This record gives sequence, structure tokens and C-alpha cells, in this order.
Amino acid sequence: HVHTNGDQASELALQLLADALAEVPRADHRTVLQHAQLMDEDQLREAARLGAGVNLFANHVWYWGDVHAERTVGPQAAARLDPCGSAERLGVHWSMHSDDPVTPMAPLFTAWCAVTRRTRSGRVLGADERVGVAAALRAVTLGAAWTLGLEHEVGSIVPGKRADFAVLGDDPLGVPPEALKDVPVLGTVLGGRWQPVSRPSPEP
Repeated sequence: HVHTNGDQASELALQLLADALAEVPRADHRTVLQHAQLMDEDQLREAARLGAGVNLFANHVWYWGDVHAERTVGPQAAARLDPCGSAERLGVHWSMHSDDPVTPMAPLFTAWCAVTRRTRSGRVLGADERVGVAAALRAVTLGAAWTLGLEHEVGSIVPGKRADFAVLGDDPLGVPPEALKDVPVLGTVLGGRWQPVSRPSPEP
């Protein structure tokens, strides 16, 4: 797992990985670029060729997308911030995270960020980098499991895997994409045991 934020950091990590694989080939190395926020399409194609994955900080679009577009990297670079759509189209192994405690841990909100790419001001930042709801849900489940080498244990509900999953109050594939972040989490099943969401007691 390699921390890369800017495109130069991603370029360096990919070059070092290519050099290492040329010297010691390994088919299933599970190298993952963390954040990879400003990777361009050429870099994502190289990641796919090398079998590397990316774990994208999709929450960044909502929390700081406007700031990046207006004050730091500019609108063109900001439009490819956390390029989930390109990663999906180019066949890169990808997942998403919240970088907790930088932003709250809420997988459905993270998925909503990738689906809508809404910023705080309401703009859509890089419409081409949006993904469908199913792809976003896969990224925060099976995609995340792949980055840890645990896809044989968790990440999907199939016979032989751990009985660990969230229980939702609505079908995330059935609600409008804009409502994805508002689907309630009723609880979890952990090791086959029901764990309801604990809610704070009302104030007197």
C-alpha cells in the first residue's frame, strides 16, 4: 500500500512497481495506490497493465472539490479528482475510502460521492468520472476486500464467506441515486449474530 496524492507521486509509484516486477515477476502482488487522487488515464492504464489497484478518497469531491477547482489545482485537474469512472472503464482494481478521521466513515455517503460527484456548492465536478450505484457499492465492499487480499472471506454474501454484512432500511439499487447517502443502516450481522445500530438516548 503506497500513499500517493498528486500525479507525480502516482507516476513514481507505478515506475517503481514496473521496475520491481521486471526484476521479480509476481502475478498477484496486490500493490495498491492509496488516494491516487489526480491520476490521469495513462497512469490508470498503466496501473491496470501492472495489476495494481487504487483506493480512491471519493469523499474529497464533496468536502474539498470546490476548493481544488477554485484555488489549488484548477478546474481541469479537479474534474478528474478521484477518478472512479476512469478506473471502472479501464478495468483497474479500485475501491474507495473516507480517510477517517479526516472525513466520517460512512460507506453509503462515500458511494454517493462517486455516483453524483456533488460538491458542497452543488456543482457536479467531472461528470465523466461518475459511476453507477452498483459499481460504487462493489467498490466499498468487494473492491475493498480485494485491496486487503480478503475477497475470499468478506466483501460479498456467498456460501463459504463470513456472515458479516450490513442490514439496510431500503434497497440502495432501488432509490434515486441522489438518495443513496440517506439509506438508513439498521444494523449489522457479525459472525452470524445480529447487532442493531445503537442510537443515543434522547435528551431529557
